[in-house]
Amino acid sequence: MVKKTTSKSFSAAVVIAMVMVLVMYLALFSFVSDLRLIRSLSFSQGMQKSNSFFFRKCDQTLKYARQQAWKSRRIEQTKQKMTSSATITCDRSNTSYNLCSVNGSCILDPKTGTITLLNPTLASSATLVEKIKPYPRKADKWIMPKIKELTLISGPIGMTRPCDVTHDSPAIVFSAGGYTGSIYHDFIDGFIPLFITANMVFPDRDFILVVANPKEWWMAKYIDVLGAFSKHKTILLDKENDSITHCFTSAIVGLISHGPMTVDPTRMPNSKSLVEFHNLLDKAFNTNLSNVKTHKPRLIFVSRYGNIGRLILNEKEIKEMLEDFERSNLIKSSHGMVGVHGAALTHLLFLRPGSVLVQVVPVGLGWVARTCFESPAKAMKLDSIEYPINVGESSLVEKYDRDDLVLKDPIAFRGMDWNLTKMNVYLKEQDVRLDVNRFRKHMNKAYKKAKLFMDING
Repeated sequence: MVKKTTSKSFSAAVVIAMVMVLVMYLALFSFVSDLRLIRSLSFSQGMQKSNSFFFRKCDQTLKYARQQAWKSRRIEQTKQKMTSSATITCDRSNTSYNLCSVNGSCILDPKTGTITLLNPTLASSATLVEKIKPYPRKADKWIMPKIKELTLISGPIGMTRPCDVTHDSPAIVFSAGGYTGSIYHDFIDGFIPLFITANMVFPDRDFILVVANPKEWWMAKYIDVLGAFSKHKTILLDKENDSITHCFTSAIVGLISHGPMTVDPTRMPNSKSLVEFHNLLDKAFNTNLSNVKTHKPRLIFVSRYGNIGRLILNEKEIKEMLEDFERSNLIKSSHGMVGVHGAALTHLLFLRPGSVLVQVVPVGLGWVARTCFESPAKAMKLDSIEYPINVGESSLVEKYDRDDLVLKDPIAFRGMDWNLTKMNVYLKEQDVRLDVNRFRKHMNKAYKKAKLFMDING
């Protein structure tokens, strides 16, 4: 009786063991199969959840299988995936930008400005065509005609030129044309929207930058910044490279903008803000402050010159007053920055959070100053001080009567029509002659804040 019971127990144990092996095998097979079919973005998110549960229980062999499945998925585009998800979608709902997604293997032909989604399921007559200018100022009727238009086509394999270079990564395609050349626009129309787009779509930096309308100097000037965005070499769509075709696993065409000099943390993964953008710039230029020692706060004085308006006419006198504050041209190692409202204040993005920004605001430009630099300064966690000049400090008193709306009521003068002529009155015609004693009071306040920041942060 005892022997009979033991035999049954042994048989049951064998059956249970066989079932467990079969379940583990099926789970592993299903897991590896899913890896080959799941889309790249979903894969990254899903794997983070499954790692904690599954891989703790698997050996090195299973980890190796996962890695191989991932590599295979990135290299090979299966017909099943192309049939189910290969498509072109465009979001044109935003007032500032258009954004298109080429979801599948595609080929870029720089000569024709065409990105073709390779879809073997389509007949030649069933092509889908979308056109886009990848610059986030689509409402600007003056500048947008100067932006290169790209054509996105979904068509059958064989309708394009053969691929000269095949990349195992997706692409982000944008324009460096438009107002590029002004550092303000280089950042608000280029690098900040690129930061937003990259973090929302490819946070692992595994994408290739493709740049339309590049100026001759643009790549050399910003090569370090571009390297901080992507670990791959940037592709320029210019005459020198227009004969080389490129294949990508997919492509995002256009850039997402949250507004001038703005990164909205509520719309970003991990609530990223301008502070994280500053950190990216810091990484790009590899700033090392460990060897920089000082006993006084450093101050950058932003000078304007030439026939561009809003000059400080007594700049020499102001510089003499600021000698105790101005010690270095290294923005990153500085503790404050002062300058008249203008594009050069974009350098605030390089200041360390907690340092001081003093913005001299000419007559009629208070609202512009707040929009362009005061709000970003707060987002950057800078200690922002505004110096609104008095009417007597503006050169416009030499051109207009004090009772003229230009000086008496700039808001009424501007009205609802902020056109180029009115804009130039305040931006181009106006220079400032600062009241040294009045300005000194603001700078004493700024100095104390900068000194406190230096004492804490070095």
